[in-house]
Amino acid sequence: MSAFSKIEILNKILDHPVVPVFYNSNLDITKRIVESCYNGGIRAFEFTNRGSEAFTVFSDLSKFVKSDFPDLSLGIGTIFTSSQAKLFYEAGADFIVQPVTSKEVGEFCQENKTLWAPGAGTVNEVYNATKLGADVVKLFPGNSLGPDFVKSLKGPMPGVKLMVTGGVDPTVESISKWFSAGVNAVGIGSQLFPKEYLERGEFAKLSEKIAQLMLSIKPGQSTVP
Repeated sequence: MSAFSKIEILNKILDHPVVPVFYNSNLDITKRIVESCYNGGIRAFEFTNRGSEAFTVFSDLSKFVKSDFPDLSLGIGTIFTSSQAKLFYEAGADFIVQPVTSKEVGEFCQENKTLWAPGAGTVNEVYNATKLGADVVKLFPGNSLGPDFVKSLKGPMPGVKLMVTGGVDPTVESISKWFSAGVNAVGIGSQLFPKEYLERGEFAKLSEKIAQLMLSIKPGQSTVP
């Protein structure tokens, strides 16, 4: 069970609107990545369910986060079924992220008062996700949709909260385009973590890179009361 309410988690995302999207089967590396992200100003982190060791690593990572970084919200991504959602929720997931929208996952999250960010790639999918109770809609894949899609979507649905993942580069130019279009947050995967940083153990340099990126962000979004 999460130590945070849905509103608290949502506000963490709105206030610190870069959400790292990361998976590694090595727990020690994952811990160092989380620490680097936190030191750079991240307050919501998505670990993805993309490998055979995902649950084992996540379970240990959740304990580490709650002990060492209690104000960091740790979510689980790449969830398709309610059974997966339940498994990771019981292991400490603060929020659930999907690449698709599954009604059963939404129902589980609502029953357990857990923030739900389902995936959508069309206006109709975004609408249906909000009708099913999405707290944030994950636009995916962002590289296929583009900022112009967001601008068009915000016309008829100005109130929907959007987090785009895929196609977001960890640069001021890329992120500025998305926020100017109207997204509330961005999810960034492997591009946020240069391979050479991991190979050389340059985690302090990673923190500096993230901190500079966070300082450049002016999403202009208010928190939820």
